[in-house]
Amino acid sequence: MGVTVDVRQVYKYPFEQVVASFLRKFPFLTDETMIIHDPVTAEREAVLGFEQDRYPNPMDKNVISVKIVEEKRDVSTGIIYRKRIAVCQNVVPEILRKVNILKVPSIQLEEESWLNPQERNMAIRSHCLTWTQYASMKEESVFRESMENPNWTEFIQRGRISITGAGFLNYILETFASTFLRQGAQKGIRIMEMLLKEQCGAPLAE
Repeated sequence: MGVTVDVRQVYKYPFEQVVASFLRKFPFLTDETMIIHDPVTAEREAVLGFEQDRYPNPMDKNVISVKIVEEKRDVSTGIIYRKRIAVCQNVVPEILRKVNILKVPSIQLEEESWLNPQERNMAIRSHCLTWTQYASMKEESVFRESMENPNWTEFIQRGRISITGAGFLNYILETFASTFLRQGAQKGIRIMEMLLKEQCGAPLAE
């Protein structure tokens, strides 16, 4: 059993602006004592022009923190790889938290991304690090130049949720998780549209 959620959106902005807004949506954190000197990070901050803000993020109150744990560039292809860990509030309803496995204050998500500036696409793969013995929650997404218009960007996302270790609550939790995933995707799109409009102005016409 399991639930699959598909999302597609076309942003009427160039690929570079859309990716910059995506990375800006949840700014990265570093440890207070850490100073990052690697050229990939320095270039990213110079290009995107943002500082590493603190949380909670006003864009999404459920996100407690986001940290980069790995970042590197393939010198042969120019692809930039990033791995981020997000800590989010546990949004499972209180009535369902009566189940012991759901009594956690926060959950962790791991996101990996591969940005290819040359081909103008970015692939993203994420999964939940919490409750892995009971559930599988994964998303695969891509930002790419739109075939309708090279100045637009297409976003495609597929999420899959499968819960097997919660007994009679499996179906209830899958239903809740799929609803949350759909609402989260739509919320993410609204945040992106708001950021793009604030930072880049009105969408590009046909």
